[in-house]
Amino acid sequence: MSEVFEGYERQYCELSAGLSKKCTSASLLDGEQKKQKLSEITAGLDQAEALIRKMDLEARSLQPNVKAVLLAKLREYKSDLNNLKSEVKRIASNSLNQAARDELLESGMADAATVSADQKGRLLMSTERLNKTSDRVRDSRRTMLETEELGVSILQDLNQQRQSLLHAHGNLHGVDDNLGKSKKILTNMSRRMSRNKYIIGSIVAVLILAIILILYFKLKK
Repeated sequence: MSEVFEGYERQYCELSAGLSKKCTSASLLDGEQKKQKLSEITAGLDQAEALIRKMDLEARSLQPNVKAVLLAKLREYKSDLNNLKSEVKRIASNSLNQAARDELLESGMADAATVSADQKGRLLMSTERLNKTSDRVRDSRRTMLETEELGVSILQDLNQQRQSLLHAHGNLHGVDDNLGKSKKILTNMSRRMSRNKYIIGSIVAVLILAIILILYFKLKK
């Protein structure tokens, strides 16, 4: 197990537990206190996302067997983070709806005769547009993070392919060296065979010459 990954993991778990407590606390607050608490939670979510990205990078740089285990853990943490985001979104939505209701109530109390159904409808539409805008911003941020994670994964895969190609290139050089050595050995063997052939031929010629001389002297007697 990677010590670097474990360090990021401890930080994330502590941060996640703290964010859960803050969400519970924020749901009991209202007004400016609630807005301040939600701001703190949003900053904490950004830190949690950064830790998850760091854990992802570290996990993908390890051996395949360790990498698979850590990525499985990482999926759980991502699910936990998404749950926290949903909880924050729910609390923020309740806060906006409560603010809208309070504004309607105050407006009605100030001058009930002048508040028309049309004004109430416009206020509700404004609240709905604000909620939709917040959703689009969160979706865009999520898409950006997913794209970044995909880019990191592609870079890791390309790096692994590069290492494989370099390894194959090194093996080819080894094969070329072995072929060169084999060629030298065969050349030396061919030279030795040629030299031995000349030596044997010389010996045979000497033997034939000796036999001829012996026969010559015998016949001469």
